[in-house]
Amino acid sequence: MIALTRKRQKGFTLVELMIVIAIIAILAAIAIPMVLRYRIRGYNTAALTDLKNGFISAQSHYSAHVGTPVTLSLLKSAGYTQTANVILTVNDGNETALSISTTHANGDTTYSISSDGTITH
Repeated sequence: MIALTRKRQKGFTLVELMIVIAIIAILAAIAIPMVLRYRIRGYNTAALTDLKNGFISAQSHYSAHVGTPVTLSLLKSAGYTQTANVILTVNDGNETALSISTTHANGDTTYSISSDGTITH
């Protein structure tokens, strides 16, 4: 009589693979939204940093050119370097009523600064 021999197969069962896939899916469901939030916070920080740098450049411009309103091109000539995807707008360039606002194209917050250095968002 021919005896049937069964080879010992190596590998994972379907149930084991399904459990591993379920664990990975749960971890991804937790991690992906957190990573997206951190990215948005980074974009907002870039906009806030550009706002502060723009304000410092405006003050530098005013000390060198008393009474001359500031524009974005004058801010750049006074040392301001714009970060990629950050939109800086000079709403009022007069020294006593300065108003600058920034936002990042991928961020969710608009920041503004007044002539006395008060930042709002």
